[in-house]
Amino acid sequence: MRFSKMLIPTTKETPNDAVLASHILLLRAGFIQSIGSGLYNFLPLGKITLDKVRAIVKDELDKAGCQEVHLPIVTPQTLWEETGRADKFGKELLRFKDRHENDFVLSPTNEEAMVNLVRQTVKSYKQLPLNVYQINWKFRDEMRPRFGLMRGREFLMKDAYSFHQTTEDMVREFGLMEETYKKIFTRLGLEFRVVEADSGAIGGAGSKEFMILADSGEDTIMVCDSCDFGANVEVLSEDETVCPKCGGGLSQTKGIEAGHIFQLGTVYSEPMKAEFLDVDQKLKPFVMGTYGIGVSRLLAGIIEQNHDEHGCIWTKESTPFMVDIIVAKAKDDEQMAIGEHLYHAFKSKGIDVLLDDRNDKKTGFGVKVKDFELIGLPYAVVIGNDSAEGNVELITRDGLVKEVMSIESVVEAVLQRLA
Repeated sequence: MRFSKMLIPTTKETPNDAVLASHILLLRAGFIQSIGSGLYNFLPLGKITLDKVRAIVKDELDKAGCQEVHLPIVTPQTLWEETGRADKFGKELLRFKDRHENDFVLSPTNEEAMVNLVRQTVKSYKQLPLNVYQINWKFRDEMRPRFGLMRGREFLMKDAYSFHQTTEDMVREFGLMEETYKKIFTRLGLEFRVVEADSGAIGGAGSKEFMILADSGEDTIMVCDSCDFGANVEVLSEDETVCPKCGGGLSQTKGIEAGHIFQLGTVYSEPMKAEFLDVDQKLKPFVMGTYGIGVSRLLAGIIEQNHDEHGCIWTKESTPFMVDIIVAKAKDDEQMAIGEHLYHAFKSKGIDVLLDDRNDKKTGFGVKVKDFELIGLPYAVVIGNDSAEGNVELITRDGLVKEVMSIESVVEAVLQRLA
């Protein structure tokens, strides 16, 4: 893609209501745009990044045998009344009537709607186990939406629901989803912990949260210095100093909740009379698990963990483009020719590349470099005065490490770093 043709409204100003680094930088770098309290437009860079993160989530779920579906964001309120959550969920559940005076909600989560789907289609134990998921927009009418994508009112969520004959099989799937989530967060280049957690409004007997470690996190968690144990302070006292898993020392840190998995049991299937015929032809309620990931929140989590005073630092799996080719003087025909050559060379190797070919009076070399640092693509190739001698400068965004190398070798140099 060419920078001159792309909608990337970068700005130097810090938004008045933004305090978290991710909120400030995603707005300043032109990834998102505020449209109202807790509501954001995803601009081209933001949409590309969101789609890349979504694709990783989908890829790992599909590998684990989950099946993707798509449910309406609008759900009949009668489904929520079947479980009693229409009253329990409170004002975060946005309710409205259609022209026929029927009651609906904007879904903040979809346990009821997914149980309704399965109770209409799955009748026998022979169709179990089943794990169905969607990656869809949700809405929660937060009293105080804040922190940008971290706590918005509308957000992209991956919600999966598994259905089983027995508790033992549900626990097996719960374990599989835990391992699947670990693969997703690892692929995204995140430092995280899996912590024992409180099931809250979702319900069920047991749950685990996936916490991105960041000083800006709202949750306080206890982590072990010797193993991978972690627990939310809601389930493990802050006074605890010894890990119950290995006996190692516990310390306190902050985390951003980005995923949550639950062992539901029959909390939803029993009140909704979602049943199947077992091997003895007896009706039994489905034993369920549910598994969520805040996909749009992951963008904020990545930047909370990966930024500096200059801007974003995207991980290689999440970045909208891998390389930014900066042509110092776009009016210089020779520099532009080198830029075009490298642009096509990177593309031929399957590398997503942005060519900064801007040629207006306001966009000098310094502006282009500042925009590269702010947007945070992993690499930049600078075509400047050295190009007359056959050289370019390769900048690694993480640490702003600069290396001079020949034009002929720079594509291979980036490929080696991506191997």
